[in-house]
Amino acid sequence: MLLKGENLVKSFGGTIAVNDVSFQVNEGEILAIIGPNGAGKSVLFSLISGAGKPTSGSITFAGEEIAGLSANQISRRGIARTFQLTALFEKLPVAANLALGYYKCTTSGFWGGILHTPQWKRDKKKVEEKVLQTLEFVGLGAKAFDVASTISQGEQRLLSIGIALISDPKLILFDEPTGGLIQEDTEMITKLIRKINQKGVTVCLIEHKMRMVMDLADRIVVLNYGKKIA
Repeated sequence: MLLKGENLVKSFGGTIAVNDVSFQVNEGEILAIIGPNGAGKSVLFSLISGAGKPTSGSITFAGEEIAGLSANQISRRGIARTFQLTALFEKLPVAANLALGYYKCTTSGFWGGILHTPQWKRDKKKVEEKVLQTLEFVGLGAKAFDVASTISQGEQRLLSIGIALISDPKLILFDEPTGGLIQEDTEMITKLIRKINQKGVTVCLIEHKMRMVMDLADRIVVLNYGKKIA
């Protein structure tokens, strides 16, 4: 077991978005979380990734309690997340977006960048190698120097997945990775998620396209009105 949530509750005033939900994600599997709009799926992801803090309950990752930690702290422990709406630095090249995603894995810091220290030079080489490797893995090798706003919607989704993947997370949370995409792009993203999982990355997935869910998932958790019903 890699991730475990126990009796999670998240309330906003009088509204309970997550209501006593317990679940686990086993290492190496693909777990899908499904349910209608408003079921609490994205709120649950926010609690796991540190974008929100649970009102009560526990979340452990690799045996360590993470409930209430910041998004930065949780990210550094090996959890990455994609979002329903693709958020990129649209005026920067594809490669630069990926490089920014890898920044947390470097150690040279601000002054190292200003002074071009030996550690900065080592980090620069490491980043360049990792960006090229990730570009090829997600299928964007030919788009490295294209401005992010000029590539297609499906390619932007590939880029957002690449940004999550580049820091070598143990677990990736995919929040509707194919939302709004045509069938051809949906199949492309499905293949990439399977490829990521085969690489050894555990996957937790929110998705409304049931054909995709049934094709990918090892197990499925169903939420409705904030409660786990199956």
